Amino acid sequence: MAVPVTTLFDAHKETLEAALTAIRTRAYWSAYSDNPKSYGETAPGEGQADFEALLGKPFPLSQKGKQIGTEVSCYGRNIDITYPEMDAEALLARAEEAFSEWASASVETRIGIGLEILSRLNKASFLIAHATHHTTGQAFAMAFQAGGPHAQDRGLEAIAYAYEEMARVPGKVLWEKPVGRNTIRLQKNFQIVPRGIGLVIGCWTFPTWNSYPALFANLVTGNAAILKPHPKAILPLAITARIGREVLAEQGFNPDVLQLAADTPHTPIAKPLAQDSRVQIIDFTGSPAFGQWLRESIQNKAVHTEEAGVNTIVIDSTSTFQAMCDNIAFSLSLYSGQMCTAPKVIFIPRSGILTDQGQKSFHDVAAGITGAIDKLLSDSARAEAVLGAIPDPLTLARVFSARDLGRILRDSEALKVAARRTATPLVLEVDANDEVTYFEERFGPISFIVAVKDADDGITRATRAANEKGAITASLYSTDSTLADKAARAYARAGVALSINLVGGIYVNQSAAFSDYHVSGVNPAGNACLVDPAFVARRFHVGAVRQPSAA
Repeated sequence: MAVPVTTLFDAHKETLEAALTAIRTRAYWSAYSDNPKSYGETAPGEGQADFEALLGKPFPLSQKGKQIGTEVSCYGRNIDITYPEMDAEALLARAEEAFSEWASASVETRIGIGLEILSRLNKASFLIAHATHHTTGQAFAMAFQAGGPHAQDRGLEAIAYAYEEMARVPGKVLWEKPVGRNTIRLQKNFQIVPRGIGLVIGCWTFPTWNSYPALFANLVTGNAAILKPHPKAILPLAITARIGREVLAEQGFNPDVLQLAADTPHTPIAKPLAQDSRVQIIDFTGSPAFGQWLRESIQNKAVHTEEAGVNTIVIDSTSTFQAMCDNIAFSLSLYSGQMCTAPKVIFIPRSGILTDQGQKSFHDVAAGITGAIDKLLSDSARAEAVLGAIPDPLTLARVFSARDLGRILRDSEALKVAARRTATPLVLEVDANDEVTYFEERFGPISFIVAVKDADDGITRATRAANEKGAITASLYSTDSTLADKAARAYARAGVALSINLVGGIYVNQSAAFSDYHVSGVNPAGNACLVDPAFVARRFHVGAVRQPSAA
C-alpha cells in the first residue's frame, strides 16, 4: 500500500537528518547496509528470481515505444530484454507536461518522494546487483555494493545537500527599514524555482553509482528527469526508472517526471536531447571526447561532467613494504582497472627507496608490486572476484596493443573463468621523458612504472599531469612528514584527492559517500564534484516577489 504523500517526509525524516549530520561532520555513516546478510535469508534468492523473470521479455515500464535492446551479458547469459524507444521530442513533451505540477510541489513533498524511491531501490538491491553484474562485468560482490547500497548512499547524499541548500531560502519575510521618522515595510516572498528538465547520461561501467547523485538532485529540486543509460547497460537504470515512476504515480504525480531514454549504439539520443533548449541541466559520466563536446558546445545550461584522467602513485619510502605492494596490487587489479579512481602511473626514485626491509632498488620495488599482483591473482576464484570482466571489447584490444608502449614487467593474460572477456593487469616500464605515453588516459588494466629523479620529481610530474590531463585520485607512500605536507598542498592545488600510506583494507580506488568529495571540478577529469553544494545549487534559482506591507 502506498504511503500518503503528506507522511513520506516524516516517514524518512530520521534518515534525512542523519544524512545531514554526515555531510557536515564527514564521519563514517551509511543509510544502506553493504552487507548482503543484513537483508535477510530470502533476499538473495528473491533478487535472482526477479532478475530471471525479466530475461527475454520487454521490460515492464509504463512508457510506450518500439522495443529495442542491445545488452549482452559479460557472463554468458542470454539477456534479450527490450525497452521502449522514444524519440527526443516525445520524451521532452512528456517531461514538460509533467514538470509544472512537480515544480509546484513543496520541498518536503519532493524530498519525501525521493527518499521513498531510495528506500524501495534498497529493497531491490539484489535485483540491481544481478543487472549490474551482467551488464558491466563487475564481480557480483562489487555489483551488489557499488550498484546497490553505495549508489543509494550517493543518491541520499545529493538529497541531503539539496535539502540543505533549499532550506536556506526563507518563504516569507517582513522587511523593515527605518527612514527618519518613517519605516519602509515590504512583504518579500521567496520560492525555489526549478530550472526545468534535467538530462542524466549514464556510463557503462557504473550505471547507478555515477547517475544517482544527479538523478536525485534533479528530482528533489523540482526538475523533471530524463535518464539516458549507456545502451549496453540499460537494465540497472530501467529498474531505477520503474521504481521511481511507481512511487510518483502512487503519490498522485505524473510519472513522466522521470523517464527512461533507451537508445542503441546506432541510434544515439544523447546529443539531440542535450541540444534541445528545453533541457536546462545535463549530467554526464564517460569519455573525455563527449565530455569536451558537452562543455564546449552546450551554452547557457548547467553542465556537469565526470570524465577521466591519469591517476598516479608516488613512492618515496615505506615502513610496511609488503603491505604497500599488496595494497597497490589490489588497486591496480580491482575491476580490471576500469574505475575512474584506479591508479595508472607509479613513480619510483631511480635510486630506490628506504623500507622496513632495508634499501630497495627501483627494480626491487617494481618486482614487489608485480609479484604482489601475481600472488593476489594466483587463485582463480579470487582473481575472478577481484578482476570481474571487461564488457567492452575495445578495452581488451587496448590492453593488447599497449604491449608495445614499454618494457613489459608483467604481461596481461586471460583468466580461465566463465566471463567472456578478462585480462590481468599489464605493467610496463617506460622512460620518464616519455610523458606522451604514460600521461595518456588508457582505460583498462594498463599501468606504467616510471623511474624518476626523486619523490619531488614524481610529485611535480603527477600534479602537472593532473593540471593538464586531469586526475581524480593520487597516492603517496612516504615516511617523511615534511614531504607529505608538501605533497598535500601540491595535490590540493591540482584538485586531486590524495591518499597517504594506504595499507590493509582501504584502497585509493574507493570513495565513501558523505565523506569523500569525488572529483574536484578543478582539473580536466571533470567540472563538477560528487557531491558538494555547487553540485545542487545550479539546479534551481530563487524567485522573489516584494510588495508594500501595512503590518
